[in-house]
Amino acid sequence: MTTIRTRRGRLGIPALAALAVLAAGCGTRHVGAGAQDAGTGTPTTAATLAQGKPVDFPCPGETPTPTPTRTAGSTAAPTLPPDHYAENHGFKMPLPLRGQSRCDGLAAAQRVKEALEPLRMGNDYTPEGTRGRLAGLGYPAEKTNVYAVSRTAVRFLVEAPGMCLTGTMIPDSTRVEAFNGYPDHRGCDEPRGGH
Repeated sequence: MTTIRTRRGRLGIPALAALAVLAAGCGTRHVGAGAQDAGTGTPTTAATLAQGKPVDFPCPGETPTPTPTRTAGSTAAPTLPPDHYAENHGFKMPLPLRGQSRCDGLAAAQRVKEALEPLRMGNDYTPEGTRGRLAGLGYPAEKTNVYAVSRTAVRFLVEAPGMCLTGTMIPDSTRVEAFNGYPDHRGCDEPRGGH
């Protein structure tokens, strides 16, 4: 069997490949660290664009924490046998909020904390008082679970749009955290079960 090759066919493939490379660069905006997306003003990085996943960045009013560094003389911690607790209970680990959602969660947590602080200062650790303050922030009663842990402690869980808010109000402080639900479970309540 005879194969016929033409000069035109051999030149066409490299030319087509070069054209594809050039076309791929057209309209692409190269992003460096600290750049912002022109449409939203949100910080973005090349990693964000490449992975399609939100990347955390400092939120308004937040100071970044320094990354701990190792000293030359430090030694690594001894390796321990694998802990299967995390493996077996991973479905109970709340998913973190990322990117702009993380900033929205921090802001929502701060609003809840500020709303509950007068109750804490006034020693009002009742589910009714806490539920009323959360309703005042616009969280509907059917999406809010508040219960007394003791005479001086109240826990709450709120299913807010795009996030979950959980917290505790005790005499020393009011703690509120925002998270993104659970891996294999709908809703904000902690899943039950396991193996």
